[in-house]
Amino acid sequence: MNKPLRRISIFCGLLVLALLVRTNWLQYVKAEELSTRKENRRVQIAQYATERGNIIVEGTPITGSAVTDGSDYKYKRTYIDGTLWSPVTGYASQAYGSTQLESLEDQILTGNDDRLFFDRTIGMFTGEKKQGGNVVTTLNAAAQKAAFDKLGDKKGAVAAIDPRTGAVLALVSTPSYDPSSFAGNSKGDEKNWVELKDSEDKKLVNRALRETYPPGSTFKVVTAAAALENGIVQDVNAPTDTPEPYILPGTKTPMVNHANGCEKASLMRALEVSCNSVFANLGDKVGRDNMVKTAEKFGFNNDKIDIPVRAFASVYDKKMSPDGNAQSAIGQFNTAATPLQMAMVTAAIANDGKLMKPYMVDQLTAPNLDVIEKHEPQEMSRPVSGENAKKIQEMMVDVVEKGTGGNAKIKGSVVGGKTGTAQHGEGNKKRPYAWFISYAENPDGTSPVAVAVVIEDSEASRDDISGGGLAAPVAKAVMEAVLKTSKG
Repeated sequence: MNKPLRRISIFCGLLVLALLVRTNWLQYVKAEELSTRKENRRVQIAQYATERGNIIVEGTPITGSAVTDGSDYKYKRTYIDGTLWSPVTGYASQAYGSTQLESLEDQILTGNDDRLFFDRTIGMFTGEKKQGGNVVTTLNAAAQKAAFDKLGDKKGAVAAIDPRTGAVLALVSTPSYDPSSFAGNSKGDEKNWVELKDSEDKKLVNRALRETYPPGSTFKVVTAAAALENGIVQDVNAPTDTPEPYILPGTKTPMVNHANGCEKASLMRALEVSCNSVFANLGDKVGRDNMVKTAEKFGFNNDKIDIPVRAFASVYDKKMSPDGNAQSAIGQFNTAATPLQMAMVTAAIANDGKLMKPYMVDQLTAPNLDVIEKHEPQEMSRPVSGENAKKIQEMMVDVVEKGTGGNAKIKGSVVGGKTGTAQHGEGNKKRPYAWFISYAENPDGTSPVAVAVVIEDSEASRDDISGGGLAAPVAKAVMEAVLKTSKG
């Protein structure tokens, strides 16, 4: 071969090699990045080319699929009682993407998950069309509906958990939205989306998981746990050394009480009537660092609580001054919590001090209903000893039987609870949030439900906003629904 031909051959060989390297680079190294780019419509077209699998509650689908006319996308998502279930499902929209379970379990729902490879392969030979798998939730339909109906037109949220397992039983956020209203790609879908996106009521926000509030007096349960665990209080019926007025440490500012008889009140009495001074005093005696440790055992300051939807981190400040710590010990100052977090606090107390990791997906199934993944309950932490948990249960039952939580009483059942009215805004001038946390027991003493309710009701007068008045009846309805279904 002469020299010019040899050079051309080498050059052509290098071009072929470069092409092979480039092709393999795109196929194996850059494939995932390219396939997930927003500009790649083929991925979205494929995503809606087949019917999605369903999200299931108690054996019944709460989702579906419908044929779309005049579009590249063959199917669009449909929802049954969408406003009721959107805090659970999120949305799957041809135009606006997906959130929550629709997003996190998309591979299962579209049938693209590697664990469904065998089903897809068999379908190629049998001629069966590709199908998505299903997401089976832990939700209790009666509890979800009770929470949604009882909240009504109020702005708020409910989270309910089975303390024994961590299974989420209800997850409600109001005002809500119907994901079906913008599931397609039409002008009507766009109009509905814009209205929701720009809504002053923040309807697209899942308040149960993705909104934090000052927990107010419901946080006193955590402070009680810290005081007991650190030996500051041993006898819940013994007087404390709390003066009246109680002056915040390092200041001349008195802690205001909205109850009578708080001077030297016992822990039992202080929780019953919600004495701010007693819990501020106890928070100071426990100290900031030990308060932080107890709060974190309950789940505060944890930004990785996934159920599998990730909840915002609830906060107990690690760097505040002693007076800030005293105020935080009554659920004010910098303390902030999601409804899920306060349900977790209640669940740990109800479960004799053992906090189970919350979860909302019981199992994932193939199109033929074979189980491909099942959740096993997991212990998350032990925030409080069994002995001290029993003491706090006794105190919470006293709140319902004799104190501020009377609206949560359920005939024939033991109920423990704690009310909360959380101040907020500059100078605490905004209308406070109404909180209630509670649990109810079966006849055998086990608790199948722990619930947290928050209501941010801008229409009510200040005098009418209270955890016992507004939030406790909501919690009662949820607990009654669970108790009824748990008894079969």
